[in-house]
Amino acid sequence: MLGKGFRVLGHSIREQPRLFSIGVAGSVLFSVLIIAGAYIVGAIIGHVVVPAIDHRHVGVAALAGGAGVIFGVSAAKVLGLFGRRLGAGAMQFRLQATYRRRVTRRYLELPLAWHHRNATGTLLSNANADVEAAFYPIAPLPFAVGTVVMLFVAVASLFFTDWVLALVGVGVFLALLGMNIVYSRLISPRVSAAQRLRAEVSAVAHESFDGALVVKTMGREGDETQRFAAKAGELRDAMIRVGRIRGLFDPALDALPSFGTLTVLLVGAWRLRQGAITVADLVSVAFLFTVLAFPVRAIGWVLAELPRSAVGWERVQNVLTATGDMAYGEAELAADPKPATLRFENVDFAYAATVPGRGPSGTSEPAPSLGQPVLHGVTFEVPAGRTVALVGPTGSGKSTIASLAARLVDPTAGSVYLDGVDVSDLAHESLAATVALVPQVPFVFDDTVRGNITLDRPGVDDAGAWAALRVAQAESFVSALPQGLDTTVGERGTSLSGGQRQRLTLARALAGGPRLLILDDATSAVDPRVEAAILSSLRDGGAGASVLVVAYRRATIALADEVVYVEHGRVVAHGTHAELLATVPGYADLVTAYEKADAEREREKAYDEPPANSNNPSATNNKGIS
Repeated sequence: MLGKGFRVLGHSIREQPRLFSIGVAGSVLFSVLIIAGAYIVGAIIGHVVVPAIDHRHVGVAALAGGAGVIFGVSAAKVLGLFGRRLGAGAMQFRLQATYRRRVTRRYLELPLAWHHRNATGTLLSNANADVEAAFYPIAPLPFAVGTVVMLFVAVASLFFTDWVLALVGVGVFLALLGMNIVYSRLISPRVSAAQRLRAEVSAVAHESFDGALVVKTMGREGDETQRFAAKAGELRDAMIRVGRIRGLFDPALDALPSFGTLTVLLVGAWRLRQGAITVADLVSVAFLFTVLAFPVRAIGWVLAELPRSAVGWERVQNVLTATGDMAYGEAELAADPKPATLRFENVDFAYAATVPGRGPSGTSEPAPSLGQPVLHGVTFEVPAGRTVALVGPTGSGKSTIASLAARLVDPTAGSVYLDGVDVSDLAHESLAATVALVPQVPFVFDDTVRGNITLDRPGVDDAGAWAALRVAQAESFVSALPQGLDTTVGERGTSLSGGQRQRLTLARALAGGPRLLILDDATSAVDPRVEAAILSSLRDGGAGASVLVVAYRRATIALADEVVYVEHGRVVAHGTHAELLATVPGYADLVTAYEKADAEREREKAYDEPPANSNNPSATNNKGIS
């Protein structure tokens, strides 16, 4: 573990050599001046103070000169201290910021399937606690390097003063080193366990907060509290075990230099009587041991934090070296304002099986195995400028088809084409500019309405935002907001209803001018008449795009030019709504069931907002089912 920790330190030094050099230079200056100060104090005591006592006469010039020298050394030590802390602090914080950005960038590069295999709380811990832990020893590192230099200089000066006192010093230094090594070996597994539990506590907390609605509506607050308390208790116990080791060794490490000082005084008095040393020598050596107590601890601080650093670094590297990247090609679709054509050809798909204990919190991440197939030989087409409804029972693979169309995942067999080009051959920028997916669960940033729609994309101005809002049937409620486009909507859009959030995310997708729009049950929380208005606007060219919509409502399905009906991951039939209603019993039963459920919801006013064109003044603030 210490070896791994030292390799992390070496890597850190190679990344920030200039700041490390500044810190070490300041530390070496400070350390050398500590030794120089000890001998200066000894000289002043031996050659100024003792003669003054013996002769009962104080030499003012000598005292002033001694004070001036001490002041000069102290001022130089301040400069060394400033350089040491500046270099160490800047190096530590710069490395932490750099690796937080690298981890976050890697998260965004990794495919959706990788994120499905790893808990969000663990990923948060990787980007925060683990990065901090990896570079925690950087702060005392320059001090420790300067202390090592100081120890060599101190031992050399001790041998120059008196070989007997030098042996006492070497014995004390070796005892300090041995105690620090034992300390590090004992604390290493305890620190590793505590770091792992930090990630688990973060994961439980994030899951509880993210599922607050479920927890409250199901009355599970007590159970969630107990679940979190149990994991927090494990972390507490782990930290107490770390504290016990520190509590045992810290006093011993503090006492050892003091014991060395006492030994030096006893041995030094004997050597003084023998005439081997002078009073100045004895005072210098005793003072040296006194001031060495604190700097020597810096070595212990680094050694004690190396296990935690190694664990944090390993967890960070498991993210940075994670495999499974979705490779993009270099093909570019023509800059054509016309709607795109989407085609599925014999597409199979199976989600990756979850490997417990692997990923960023585990020791490695092997290639994931495939689980049960969810799609089998899916073939259909969304012609340019047409609206195709994807209909099927729950679990039939509709959302998976939507994800494949947007290339959030890749098929395990078969191909998906955009304008005749395999999506896996497209450049990422070209794919993002062509396809927009509006998912089942809308995500709204803690930003203004404008920020959520434009996302600072070039070419998306206020005029484009309002045009997208009109198509998404969101212009009226946004206009009624206190600051219009400048209204901040809160974290995850908490100030908006579920239907408003869905329409806002739809407007975001439309503002980018996609040529293919994929709606994965993206209007489930709005009133059916609002949804029908949205689909009519899209079908009449309001989006300028082909539309693939995962649909449930009969009125919405009827607006589509064609319907693709799927069951158990297979395309069972496709045609117009009327054709399937007349020829496919399963389709007819499903649509009828949807229609009955919709009617029941409307009778119970279960939608989270009133119908379009309602005169209800509270329409924009009515919070219901989302």
